[in-house]
Amino acid sequence: MTHRRAVALMILCTLMWSIAGVVTRQLDAARSFEVTFWRSLFNAGALLVALLAMRGAALLDDIRRGGVALWFSGLCWAVMYTNFMIAITMTTVATVLVTMAVAPLLTALFARGFLGHRLPARTWAAIALAGAGIAWMFGRQALAAGAGGASMTGALVALGVPIAAAANWTLLQHLHQRHAADPSIEEPQMLPAVLLGALLSAAVTLPLALPFSATAHDLGWLAVLGVFQLAIPCLIVVRLSRVLSAPELSLLALLEVIFGVLLAWVGAGEAPGPAALTGGALVIAALLGNQWLALRARAAVRAPLAQG
Repeated sequence: MTHRRAVALMILCTLMWSIAGVVTRQLDAARSFEVTFWRSLFNAGALLVALLAMRGAALLDDIRRGGVALWFSGLCWAVMYTNFMIAITMTTVATVLVTMAVAPLLTALFARGFLGHRLPARTWAAIALAGAGIAWMFGRQALAAGAGGASMTGALVALGVPIAAAANWTLLQHLHQRHAADPSIEEPQMLPAVLLGALLSAAVTLPLALPFSATAHDLGWLAVLGVFQLAIPCLIVVRLSRVLSAPELSLLALLEVIFGVLLAWVGAGEAPGPAALTGGALVIAALLGNQWLALRARAAVRAPLAQG
């Protein structure tokens, strides 16, 4: 897979992830832990079907041979699944997305601390610019609405998402680099971790979800979230971790904020103000600038090789 195709697929994944906020606002009766349980259960069902189609009987061998790395990644996925949906039922979509926006910085710090990555200046600059854009986009709105103090618990719950994401991307990057450096070390099949995360999330939230109150209308929307907002993009992003670096994955994931705002605007009538539009422009500029500079750097490296 080429780098350009991997970036395009990652953007598609962020678009699919971004439907969670607007879909959740369409629910009739399901709340908090029940929303999380049903979404994780539908996610697990879709993942089981997909992985059995992809791996067949080898799926059980993949899980058995995955070891600690597979289960740690599964735990990270479970935290991301659970904390995101609980947080989004406790506070505004904007608050959750703002909190999740620290993921690139955390991922960069994890990659620097645990993998010894030397990040290029362009990546640090893009992270700073994107972070400033997101802070500007929602910070003034949150203060104006008085949402800062009232939504503190939801923001703290949401903070688990970028922490788990940063740990997961860094682990996947480490496993791939270790195998590339020494092919004799087998690289574990990490796709089952997405399934394990869904099962763990459903198991943990089931007792807290009872008694069920979701309507048929709610279950239809939650099935959409489980399959199209989680199962499909999460399978894709695990594959993309072999092509894109951990900080790059996390930086591109910031597009979920932009798409989420636009979908909430169209689907739930939450029109962004001038601050949101200005902040969104900064985020998009950071992402496009980072990708353009990365392409130029790779082209500069390839040019002498092609001439030689």
